[in-house]
This record gives sequence, C-alpha cells and structure tokens, in this order.
Amino acid sequence: MSELTNNHIPYADWLKGVKERIRLSRIKVALAANSELLLFYWDLGKMMHELSATAPWGKNWMNDLSKDLREEFPDMEGFSKTNLYNIKRLYEFYENDEFFHQLGGKIPWRHHVEIMTKSKTLNEAHFYIAETIENGWGREVLALQIKTNLYQRQGKAINNFKYTLPATQSDLAEQTLKDPYVFDFLTLTKPFHEKDVQRQLIAHITKFLLELGKGFAFVGQQYHLEVGESDYYLDLLFYHIKLKCYVVIELKNTKFIPEYAGKLNFYLSAVDSLVKSESDQPTIGILLCRDKNNFETEFALRDINKPMGVSEFQLTEIIPDNLKSSLPTIEEIENELRKIK
Repeated sequence: MSELTNNHIPYADWLKGVKERIRLSRIKVALAANSELLLFYWDLGKMMHELSATAPWGKNWMNDLSKDLREEFPDMEGFSKTNLYNIKRLYEFYENDEFFHQLGGKIPWRHHVEIMTKSKTLNEAHFYIAETIENGWGREVLALQIKTNLYQRQGKAINNFKYTLPATQSDLAEQTLKDPYVFDFLTLTKPFHEKDVQRQLIAHITKFLLELGKGFAFVGQQYHLEVGESDYYLDLLFYHIKLKCYVVIELKNTKFIPEYAGKLNFYLSAVDSLVKSESDQPTIGILLCRDKNNFETEFALRDINKPMGVSEFQLTEIIPDNLKSSLPTIEEIENELRKIK
C-alpha cells in the first residue's frame, strides 16, 4: 500500500473512507442494480474529485488507488485506472446536473462512458441519454449514432410542417427528420442511380430503419398508384406509428431542384386520396437529394400545400476496380515521403 501523505489528510485515512463506502454499497452493487452502481460511482467520483483538488499526492495517486482497491476487493470489477478516471470524470461532467440524476440511472455505465467522453456539451449528453432510453439502444448502436453526429443532424431538415400540419403534429414530424441522412452501410461505385440506392436500402432495411429513426414501418418499394389512366411508382413508402401517417420518401441522386417538390406534392395528394384512411393523419413527404441550396429549397416549399421536408443523404462510395491500379500504394506514398524528408 502506498504511504503517500500531505498536509491535509494521510492517504491511508482517505483510502479507509473509500473502502468503507464500497463495503456499504457492495451487496447492492453485486446485484447489478444499475441505479445503485451509478450512485456508488457518483459518490466515489466526488471523493476523488475533492481529493484531487486538496491533496496533491503526485501524478500516480490513481495508480495507487487502483492497486489498493483491487487488492482489497479482488472479486469486484471497475477499479482499473481507466475506469476510476471515468468515474471521476462522471462526477465532474454532470456536477449539479438535475437531468442526470433523474434519468442517468436508466442506462448502463458503459453507455455513460460512451456519451460523456464523446459529447461536447451537457445538452448533447442529455440528448443521447434521452434517445438511448426512448429507443432502447445497445452500446454499439449508441456509438454509431454518436459517430454519425445524430445530435447535430436531428430535426435539421428544411420543411414546411409549421404551415401544413397542426402544431403538435408539426413539432413531432420536424424532430423525425434529419439532415443529412448518413447511409454509410451502403457501398456503391459510380456511376449509380436512384434505383441502385433503393435496392441496397431495402437489402439493408434494418440499418435503413435505424437511420430513419424510431416509428418507421416499411410498406413498399416502387409502390404502385394509378391516377386517372396513368401509373405512378413511389420510390419508398413507409407508415410512421407515432405520427400515425404514411411517409413517402423520394430519392434523387442529384442536387435539389424545385420541380422535385412539385412532383412529391402530387404523390402526397395521391396517397391521401387513394391509400390514407380517415383515421390517418396527412401523408408526409421526405425528399432525399445529394445536395441542396437551403435558400432555394425554402423558397420552393413556401407555397406547397402538402407537408414535406428536404434533406441531403451521404453514401460510402468505393473505388471501381478499373481505377484502383492507377492509385498509388501505401508503399509508394511512404517512399515519396522519405524522399521529401
């Protein structure tokens, strides 16, 4: 055991207090009650925070603490130096944060580590905590949503919902949309067309639904509608369980142009007349393009009488085989760098 001391408190006395706190929580923590584990980590984090502010024992005091606790409690996990650092960080990140105390115990510890180490602000952390609880995300899904910056994308699509939907429906519909949508589970080589994207989205429907968000139920691809004596085919048709409405998604592998909004407006009218039931809310349209000018898009939606939003979408594009041979290899790049040096 380390004999580190200072003018405030001997390390051995402080360690004794930590061990006593662990013993008091040990039975409850052993039951794997997440809220109790988090409460214990909070108290331990507070003790370490207060210690580091008043007892400068050098840079290695957390190594000593990790070693001493693992020796004293060999059957308990969570006392590695890395985890102790995260426990201290938990307290410092959420200090005096009421939101965390209300909802933090509803998600596992490893989720909290993912959130607090990747979030830049408390608001961002609150967002991921709430979304994890609502959607039941596992840690891998949470990590993916953070990696693709869901916090920055959620509710950012340009839309006309405030003018075409009731207030309660408008707010919920707006939060349903993202900008951009990130389809990084697709790998396509150029040139590719809307049908190529559609085909792969349906082939990866589970990941596609995850990116769309909670509440979307897939209805059909190239959904057929007959208007007058003409046939029309919707790229993708969904039903949103929370919004209680059909959602038409049109894919355009080009920059947005105003004509796209007019065509989607026609499709929404057709679905409202031919598919929607009396109990359904008005059909919503989502137009996904590779690029858009925000001012032009807002202008195009201004007098559209059907609810729709416009977002960009991103793909992972792979290099065609016939071009790979013309690209430098890693070895060639390294050799050129050596020459420069």
